[in-house]
Amino acid sequence: MINRVVLVGRLTKDPELRYSPSGIAVCRFTVAVNRTFSNQQGEREADFIGCIAWRKQAENLANYMKKGSLIGLEGRIQTGSFEGQDGKRVYTTDVVADSIQFLEPRSNNSDGSNSVSNYQPSANYQSLTQTQNTGQYGGQTYQQNYTRVDEDPFASSKGPIEVTEDDLPFDYRQVR
Repeated sequence: MINRVVLVGRLTKDPELRYSPSGIAVCRFTVAVNRTFSNQQGEREADFIGCIAWRKQAENLANYMKKGSLIGLEGRIQTGSFEGQDGKRVYTTDVVADSIQFLEPRSNNSDGSNSVSNYQPSANYQSLTQTQNTGQYGGQTYQQNYTRVDEDPFASSKGPIEVTEDDLPFDYRQVR
């Protein structure tokens, strides 16, 4: 059976670090995750998902992230229940984080606020080569090639593409 969750979203409030009676760090937090569609009024909606981090991840989250910080996490869904103050059974569903990634750099502002980048890469490019020299004395040069993955790489070819035995990563005669 599989119970895996991957989320990317923003913290709805500052994470609050607590310690269990046995001294283990625990942090409960909520992640706001945008839905992929808009409602009838054209507004984007979000889901607010309760999460739990334990031990060093909990401490790191509380020390380095705050309300509005963009994080990614991988974990599992855990359900539970308890008896409320009114005597009724209360059911809970949380995501227990196995791995948390901080998806924004720490801000250098003195007020400690995160600066959020609104950069969105252009979808009009086909290929771009970027070269950067770093330094006056023996600078390093690197190149990065970007290609859109949603375009057909064979669109410019004329006719069928021939595949030879040398192109195959295995001996096709043994596969039969």
